[in-house]
Amino acid sequence: MVFTPPPWVPELPFDPPDSIPLHEFWSDERYGRQSLAKSRNPYTCGITGKTYSAAEMTARYQLLARSLAKRMGWRANEETPWDKVVGVFSLNSIDYMMSTFAVHRLSGIATPANAMYSAAELEHQLRSSGAKALITCVPLLETALKASRACGIPDDRVFLMRLPGQFDPVPFKSLDELIEEGRALPELPPLAWAKGQGARQVAYLCYSSGTSGLPKAVMIAHRNVIANIMQVRWHEEPGRRAKGVETQIQLGLLPFSHIYGLVVVAQVGTYRGDGVIVLPKFELKTLLETIQRFKINFMHIVPPIVIQMLRNPDLCAKYDLRSLRMVYTGAAPLGAETHEDMLKAFPFLQVAQGYGMTETSTVVLSTSETDIMIGTSGSLAPACRAKLIGEDGHEIIEYDKRGELWVQSPSVTLGYLNNERATSEAFVWDHDGRWIRTGDVAVVRKAPSGYEHFAVVDRLKELIKVKGHQVAPAELEAHLLSHPAVNDCTVIPVPDESSGEVPKAFVVKAASAAARPDAEVTREIHMWVEEHKARYKWLKGGIEFVDAIPKSPSGKILRRLLKDKEREKRRASGAKL
Repeated sequence: MVFTPPPWVPELPFDPPDSIPLHEFWSDERYGRQSLAKSRNPYTCGITGKTYSAAEMTARYQLLARSLAKRMGWRANEETPWDKVVGVFSLNSIDYMMSTFAVHRLSGIATPANAMYSAAELEHQLRSSGAKALITCVPLLETALKASRACGIPDDRVFLMRLPGQFDPVPFKSLDELIEEGRALPELPPLAWAKGQGARQVAYLCYSSGTSGLPKAVMIAHRNVIANIMQVRWHEEPGRRAKGVETQIQLGLLPFSHIYGLVVVAQVGTYRGDGVIVLPKFELKTLLETIQRFKINFMHIVPPIVIQMLRNPDLCAKYDLRSLRMVYTGAAPLGAETHEDMLKAFPFLQVAQGYGMTETSTVVLSTSETDIMIGTSGSLAPACRAKLIGEDGHEIIEYDKRGELWVQSPSVTLGYLNNERATSEAFVWDHDGRWIRTGDVAVVRKAPSGYEHFAVVDRLKELIKVKGHQVAPAELEAHLLSHPAVNDCTVIPVPDESSGEVPKAFVVKAASAAARPDAEVTREIHMWVEEHKARYKWLKGGIEFVDAIPKSPSGKILRRLLKDKEREKRRASGAKL
């Protein structure tokens, strides 16, 4: 059964353009963006208050493109995009998107890199993408230089994005200096793109972490991002119209290097005229100050930030947060209990969540503020289709039955760079066309409104197989988190002679249980699971207490790191691997 958006979701008003670059779509009112006269300034620094209008930002990326062309020896309509790949390794800045648009103005490719990367991880991305230059910032400069030098990128092709308070005298050109150089250079010729080039040409190379191994480079075409900007904008239009919202002030805290921040936060809102208040990193007190100072209305965040707000009620109470009307989470599932706790703590706002992935650049499921179903990621976006495939390979037609989520959308990307095997496994064709196999397990539920909502309940590759039964780590984790002695946790499979695999829990104790003996807390947790869960879901692999659960900056649990450590531990002890 193929699922489609509910009837309240509007169709896209026109097909996503396939022959223009992303920066032109974002800048030009001909392509459906909010009029510049009615738009707020797209990016404002949450620390200093420095801001640029959309017109000023457009002028800046044009000037920066001129300067890069002169320094790099690039021409806008010559060379291939793969000859003009630029890495962007920086904390958030009001110039982050501007720098990527400058690369696109030269018909080049931007490859955003996670600001948490080590030098070795950044080196892998720069080397595999073929980056010829790197834009970074002073706090990350040491790591950036280790990686760029290892890849043979000359120091004079490393440029600095200015961050608040960062004025260190270093022998590297800043983007501001390059923009000033650009004022004395001739205008670049218009891009001469062929019909359909925007659907074929890569705009961003974003690296998808996956569940194991080195991250894979996802080739995201200009039209993929253009399509998703349109999909999210028009999916949210009925809810915004019902609330009387034309433009609003959003928070730009999530890393712009991550697909969620890059597309949904940094581009969707500004295309429809919203203003984004940019913060370089998360610190709860700074976040609260920023909400109060700029009167933030809409906040894109991830579940760990929700948890921090709930765990610090006294600090939150010191600030006026009543300008907030919506908290929207993504990148990792938000538990139903956490959702409800947020509503109790902050009754003046709504909480919603969405779902997407790098390979769909970005959103395929999203919650309307007029149709919220707790525990789900909402409904399909415009021009999206989905189906669930069961273990037997057949399509699931019932509600509340688990299956792998397959998605069709104009935002589904081109595939993985130089990895035909991974591309053919993830991007598949059948009688209904081309699909992305997400690897996520989902169910479809009917909301009280009568509309279909999707809940993503687990990762296909992370299901624990116990004597023919499948155990979802997320289900056990949600149950463990309801125990008062558990502050955080995750569950992984470990080998077992008789069952094949059994669940093992890694637990961070709550403060109230920190001084209690491990054995005592372990007994309580085992009883908690055994009283409420089927026998095959019991924690027969044991419970191990840890100081912290490893997570990505977006809040995804990095179970693979714990699996690797468990494997090494078993290898050292001679236990079964």
